[in-house]
Amino acid sequence: MAMVENKSPTDNSNNRVWGFLRLPFRATTGNATPSPSSSSHLHHSHHNYQHGQNNAPVEGSNPHPPNSVSSVAKSLLPTRRRLKLDPASKLFFPYEPGKQVRSAIKIKNSSKSHVAFKFQTTAPKSCFMRPPGAVLAPGESIIATVFKFVEHPENNEKPMDQKSRVKFKIMSLKVKGPMDYVPELFDEQKDQVAIEQILRVIFLDPERSTPSLEKLKRQLAEADAAVEARKKPPEDAGPRIIGEGLVIDEWKERRERYLARQQGEAVDSV
Repeated sequence: MAMVENKSPTDNSNNRVWGFLRLPFRATTGNATPSPSSSSHLHHSHHNYQHGQNNAPVEGSNPHPPNSVSSVAKSLLPTRRRLKLDPASKLFFPYEPGKQVRSAIKIKNSSKSHVAFKFQTTAPKSCFMRPPGAVLAPGESIIATVFKFVEHPENNEKPMDQKSRVKFKIMSLKVKGPMDYVPELFDEQKDQVAIEQILRVIFLDPERSTPSLEKLKRQLAEADAAVEARKKPPEDAGPRIIGEGLVIDEWKERRERYLARQQGEAVDSV
């Protein structure tokens, strides 16, 4: 008869205890060494946690990067002027209804770079500028002339009470160096164009002497002189001075030599 081994409850419990002891230990405290898989998982979680802490906005701090703040601050600052204007914000015209009158403004490059400037007006049909634009070297200045047709007063207005709605605008653009002025410069670099000044029109009584009128006359005279100077051809070297104040005109000398040679040839032929 087959014998069946009887196991007591104590034996079964002992087997379960030894089986549990044979299982690998799992870390339940911080002192135990984690397995490779659990270590990588913990490292990844720790990295994500730190990354989240770095990206999380801190109370009282600015969530925007510093560059955006500086760009906003720069946009609020006043534009640095490249040109110095005289008069600074007005164009004075003699009030002569039915005639084309002139004003003048001195424009000086007050920056350390070459600057191009350009005129604009709200009334291009009745106003124009000479020159309409130019490129100025650092420290260079020019007197521009502005032409305007003065309309007759309406509704029996007094001459000097008439207000002109015409305005002029001077814009500037920093350029790399000396170059010829072309209006397309301002179209190609629109984001670099600065509005220097909006000029208002002020009428002056031509029969009444005032400091503004006298200054306008001086500026117009300087502008006319500059235009005439540009029209003249470049002067030659002029006569040469040799010895003790002896002036010899090179062209005259050549002419005399030519005539002498012609006379010599005529004598030989006879």
